[in-house]
Amino acid sequence: MAFEQVCDINDIIPGTGVCALVNGQQVAVFRPSEEEQVFAISNMDPFARSNVLSRGLLAEHKGDLWVASPLKKQRFNLATGQCMEDERFNVKAYQARVNNGIVEISA
Repeated sequence: MAFEQVCDINDIIPGTGVCALVNGQQVAVFRPSEEEQVFAISNMDPFARSNVLSRGLLAEHKGDLWVASPLKKQRFNLATGQCMEDERFNVKAYQARVNNGIVEISA
């Protein structure tokens, strides 16, 4: 599997997300803490049909990390893309990693 470099890990403030363009698709990339751990899901909120998930609020629920859409507040699992409120509206999850301080997303 090929990975595409998107940014330096320090470009993402811990507890937030950024948007990256990967193979022509907007991907929301999240760094939940100070650790070099990242998650990536589609940036498209399927309820609002807007590319806004990278600006959502991070939350933890039953040990899993989620992002709440800034528009309609539905929550999406950072590891799987599953929507907590309605699984018919799941988003794509991407493999993400940090390699020598560089964030990489599966292309």
